[in-house]
Amino acid sequence: MIESTKVFVHGNPETSAIWSPLVDELHKNGINNIVLLTPPGFGAPTRNGWGASVNEYRDWLLGELDKINTPIDLVGHDWGAGHVFGVLAARPNFVRSWATDCIGLLHPEYKWHDAAQGWQAPDIGETMVAGMVEMSADQFADYFSSLGMTREIAIEVKAHLNDEFARCILGLYRDAAQPTMIKLGERFTTASPQNGLVIIAANDHFAGSAEQMQQFAAGVNAKIANIPEAGHWWMIERPALAASILINHWQSKN
Repeated sequence: MIESTKVFVHGNPETSAIWSPLVDELHKNGINNIVLLTPPGFGAPTRNGWGASVNEYRDWLLGELDKINTPIDLVGHDWGAGHVFGVLAARPNFVRSWATDCIGLLHPEYKWHDAAQGWQAPDIGETMVAGMVEMSADQFADYFSSLGMTREIAIEVKAHLNDEFARCILGLYRDAAQPTMIKLGERFTTASPQNGLVIIAANDHFAGSAEQMQQFAAGVNAKIANIPEAGHWWMIERPALAASILINHWQSKN
């Protein structure tokens, strides 16, 4: 049997460094065929003319997955989950399995969180992202470690936070203003990709409510895994539990 590739996609404001604790746990359990994909602008270069739209990121992820010549177990977090939703709405049978948090983004009653609404607002968004770029590494680490990152990972993320990163934040969130995500949710429900797992971290306040996530997961027959005592960066706060959840999900497809 051909071994599947475990593909991870991160979001904003992040780099693939967020997966490090989880990858360490997966290695301990003999999972080594792992690929960490970095979206353009969020730790990887952008090409000329890159507009950072929802569909551009979908097409970028489709292109990266097309290069992998084994079955794929796809994992998305934050906007990485958003890119996964776009891919699977377009090609629901493209991967062997999928697992994401943040599926509440697709719920018809989802409202973008306060920071996202700020990024979506003219002038206010520019001021917000400029402030992030101008923060010192220590200031950035202080703030994001209070939300669940480690200082080490936050400092690694800050090293990639530049004007292009900031431009991509604005482009992506503005393109994703409602009703964009509602329409994506409708396409995702119609596609109903199989072998899904929705991860719900108890203290994640960016992903939609637990009720919204549960309802949407049920609509596409996805399993649910709860991670207590963790927030948005559950893969950093509870890496051993997250690894166990993912391994059980992948093994159920063997």
